[in-house]
Amino acid sequence: MVNPLQKKLIDNYNRNLNYLRVSITDRCNLRCLYCVPEGMIPKVSHDEVLRYEEILRVVTLATRLGINKVRVTGGEPLIRKGVYAFLEDLNRIEALQDVSLTTNGVLLKANAERIWSAGVRRINISLDTLDRFKYKQITGYDLFDRVWEGIEAVQALGFNPIKLNIVALKGFNEDEFTDFAKLTLNYPFHIRFIEYMPIGRSRLKAEDHILAPEIETRVRVLGDMLPQERETNDGPAQRFKLKGALGEIGFIRPISQHFCDKCNRLRLTASGHLRPCLLSDQQEDLKGPLRRGCQDDELAALFLKAVHHKHEHHQLSLNPSDKVADPMSGIGG
Repeated sequence: MVNPLQKKLIDNYNRNLNYLRVSITDRCNLRCLYCVPEGMIPKVSHDEVLRYEEILRVVTLATRLGINKVRVTGGEPLIRKGVYAFLEDLNRIEALQDVSLTTNGVLLKANAERIWSAGVRRINISLDTLDRFKYKQITGYDLFDRVWEGIEAVQALGFNPIKLNIVALKGFNEDEFTDFAKLTLNYPFHIRFIEYMPIGRSRLKAEDHILAPEIETRVRVLGDMLPQERETNDGPAQRFKLKGALGEIGFIRPISQHFCDKCNRLRLTASGHLRPCLLSDQQEDLKGPLRRGCQDDELAALFLKAVHHKHEHHQLSLNPSDKVADPMSGIGG
């Protein structure tokens, strides 16, 4: 029998999985409409969240199977105690070629230099509106100015790329798509328009979506958009650039034009489960075996099992019955 540690993460459809998204907490300091349902949702207890040393062991093991790119997510990762030392430890794993961070930006200004010192250079910031009033409507808090100051702080330090993630929401931000796109004329930002995905018990309805073709039509009034060639660390976005722009515009189309054939990622949840697909509730428990003292080959076998169960394409549609049950905050955005 071949040792699992001698295998690579290549699934049944010949996709090479080299990207692991790691959620370090399911807690957040915002209550975004598309992420948090009405009322309270159960949080993973502190004892049940993977410890940093457990995450580092999982990631180190994963690099032996071919993972070379990691993105740290939440919830909101910057609210977890010890996160900056963890980021530094993560960057010490030699086989990792890229360590990046996704944040809502609320704590960014005060901690930008600590993130930089930990070795992170690539950062994604969730920002669904440029309007303070609408920001409070969407997130529950009047914190737009603080987030924008955080964006300015990471730009001044030299983070690159700085990606701004915009979930397209009917009735909230469809009148701002051109404003977001115009930012690329003066800032080197990567603007990412993302189709809303019905995940968990969101307060939004499936019909609140706006699909990428409509977003693109609205943005094209600004002029010709030049397609950009794919790069090594590219995600699923279809990328364009306005003539003379410092930044670029991208469209992420999980509903209107799924990119499953190019998917190269796995997800480690805050509770220690390995998910082969964001848009499926299927997962493998890693925490239990880790805490029972499993050997590396056992852990590798669980990775390979998850990869074996990765579907050719997701089943999510705009039909409410097709929703993913687990909340986005626990899976990791």
